[in-house]
Amino acid sequence: MKRISYWILLVLILASLLSACAPKTSAPTKIDPVKLEPIEGTDFKRVILTEKAAQRLNVQTAEVSGEAIPYAAVIYDTEGKTWVYTSPAPLTFVRASIVIDHIEGEQAILSQGLDLGTSVVTLGVSELYGAETGVSK
Repeated sequence: MKRISYWILLVLILASLLSACAPKTSAPTKIDPVKLEPIEGTDFKRVILTEKAAQRLNVQTAEVSGEAIPYAAVIYDTEGKTWVYTSPAPLTFVRASIVIDHIEGEQAILSQGLDLGTSVVTLGVSELYGAETGVSK
């Protein structure tokens, strides 16, 4: 019985030594879900998401048609200024200043700010703002 325990102990020691000497596998490369690019001549950054990040945030957009935009697209900064995120290209978002004249239900009526056909983010706005400004850090 002692001899069997000795052999089992020896096999376990050898197995642990072999596994410790085995070549290490490299850790998977981390892919950042968001990339920030400075916009020349401004303090703003272009927010570029990976496709997976956009899916996780469930980012949704709507086109501007006239002076009204969905109120869900509006974000206020710490100074009370009003902004929206436009989407000039797929998975790319840029903050744009707007001026709201008044609110009618779920629509913000603008007095200035966006061209017709501009695509604005209506879901995921606060997450984009946090990514751009580092609010979550």
